[in-house]
Amino acid sequence: MPLTRSLITCGVLSFAAGAGFAQQQVQASRREEQFTNDQLKVWKTTVMPGAPLALHRHEHGRALVALTDGQLQVTDKDGKVLDTYNLRAGKAMWLGKDPPGQLHADVNPGKTPIEVIVVQLQQDTVAVKK
Repeated sequence: MPLTRSLITCGVLSFAAGAGFAQQQVQASRREEQFTNDQLKVWKTTVMPGAPLALHRHEHGRALVALTDGQLQVTDKDGKVLDTYNLRAGKAMWLGKDPPGQLHADVNPGKTPIEVIVVQLQQDTVAVKK
């Protein structure tokens, strides 16, 4: 009987430790392509707390539409905050193209995921058909 009780105790402790570890793992931030043509590229970005998007750059201007409230920080390769955006769900903003050679990461300093839709130009000028 003592051996059975010890095995059950070990099993319960192992399960609890594993569950705690799983909760501590950070989910990855991600981009999900929505639509692309020769004039626009549209994607949904989810930035998880504590999981910045990889360094990248934007060669063209873009509109960002917040799907959730939150604060988004844009940092350089050294972690220096370049810009901070206070996002409000349903609100849009324009962000111009990045300076030449500058890479940045998107960081969520909050506690809940940030979701945005990005509509980026494929060229700096868009031809309008009449």
